[in-house]
Amino acid sequence: MISKYLDINSNIKKALVVKKPVVALESTIVSHGMPYPQNVETALKVEEIVSANGATPATIAIINGKFKVGLDQDEIEYLGKSGKKIEKASRRDIPYLISKKIDGATTVASTMIAANMAGIKIFATGGIGGVHRGGDKSFDISADLQELANTNVAVVCAGIKSVLDVGLTLEYLETHGVSVLGYKTKELPAFFTQKSGFEVDYQLNTASEVANFLQAKWSMNLKGGVVIANPIPTAHQLDYNFITKIIDNAINEAQMNKIKGKESTPFLLAKVKELTGGKSLDANIQLVYNNARLAAEIAVKFAKL
Repeated sequence: MISKYLDINSNIKKALVVKKPVVALESTIVSHGMPYPQNVETALKVEEIVSANGATPATIAIINGKFKVGLDQDEIEYLGKSGKKIEKASRRDIPYLISKKIDGATTVASTMIAANMAGIKIFATGGIGGVHRGGDKSFDISADLQELANTNVAVVCAGIKSVLDVGLTLEYLETHGVSVLGYKTKELPAFFTQKSGFEVDYQLNTASEVANFLQAKWSMNLKGGVVIANPIPTAHQLDYNFITKIIDNAINEAQMNKIKGKESTPFLLAKVKELTGGKSLDANIQLVYNNARLAAEIAVKFAKL
């Protein structure tokens, strides 16, 4: 039955059949994360980086009533040009969009779902969602976290998006048994910066170590994903105090405008971009490239196990 709702690109299907490494990529970053044409350029560059590091890229979206696993260049262009006209699709939205044949851009949660359906274990993104600031009262919590608790896909990211409550997000992940790994770091990166003030659960220093961790977890039928926190490269990170102040200002503005739910993170990231004069967008692009590189390396090692 699942195949009725799944359209896997032929190249990706071949790679999966012979157990070659494949890396899943989300599409919300194309439609909602960046302006056109940078969004399309970035998406295509990310695919190039995955390929150059030995894995097959699989950008995912909902197209014409199905999960499309492996978009072609025209489809990426379509998502990029359409921008926010494309529905943002998380877990709760999937049945509606697919049953109505409405196109959707996949978030971390829905990309994990589609990747798992297709048999892809490694996924590269920018940063994961989490508990929003004030979430202890509002219960505004990203669906990404429940997906990480239940879906067997490893997510390579630059940590938790720093517009969120990092501490509460880590507590939530711990409660649900989700391991947070730091790639060559003991401190959890905070998206735009390597610094957060919080520690990861375990530091692993090579792609092989990460692959062995994943193999051990899933071989024991310990369900759920893994967060692989990969710090933004030093040359591209923003100053911690500078970005913290700007994020605080953006959050205050969101609260004043009563912006909540799935509109919250896109608004905050757009406001941060405005207040940093575009520096945050440049950092965002570089951290995504860095995560794609590492995800491909991990996928290559995992495929050999």
